Amino acid sequence: MTSHDEQEALALRLQERALLTPASSSARDRLVLADDTLLAALAGTRLLTPNERTALAASPLTLRRFRQLSLQGRVKDRPASAIATGNSTAPVAANDANWCGSTGMLRAASTAADALASLVTDDNCWTLHFVAQDGGWQVILALSAQAPFAARLLGEQPLLRVIDGSGATVLHGRLDADGECECAWPFATAPAPHFQLHGANFTVLPAPPAAL
Repeated sequence: MTSHDEQEALALRLQERALLTPASSSARDRLVLADDTLLAALAGTRLLTPNERTALAASPLTLRRFRQLSLQGRVKDRPASAIATGNSTAPVAANDANWCGSTGMLRAASTAADALASLVTDDNCWTLHFVAQDGGWQVILALSAQAPFAARLLGEQPLLRVIDGSGATVLHGRLDADGECECAWPFATAPAPHFQLHGANFTVLPAPPAAL
């Protein structure tokens, strides 16, 4: 992907996120949560309180900061060769042991409760599938066979964790031989409105023991 294509893709993601944000709130917006609080939520060492989740969901500025911190965490341990290319959102190299997370967004076209079948991370390495079952939902995390770190993760089968934009755990577990991990949807609200209320994004991370 060229630099121009990347800029267009970023602009599209920002435009989609803006469609999910009430216009009247942007002029009064401010950072409502400290970086330490957001970083702890990303690391899984501390969940956001209900009041903090409400504040985060109502603050586009804080949501952008939360996403920025998530992306910075992915870049921090990246090889110098990857950073030198300027492609800071590219997947890590296949022989790099320091994959530390992938983030994706709820698209504006997926805000209807019955429209959300799947979500894909920005690096196209992970997909969350949502399947209606017995009056509830099953959520399935699937690793792309094309991911540069797929062979390593399938071999090591590390514990993985998926969090929503507020830091709450959507799924945790290990990949099976097919590169999938499945569990019951843990929230009372259906997937689409849940993500819309909690940051309109999600992150796949190696799971620290504290998250389990």
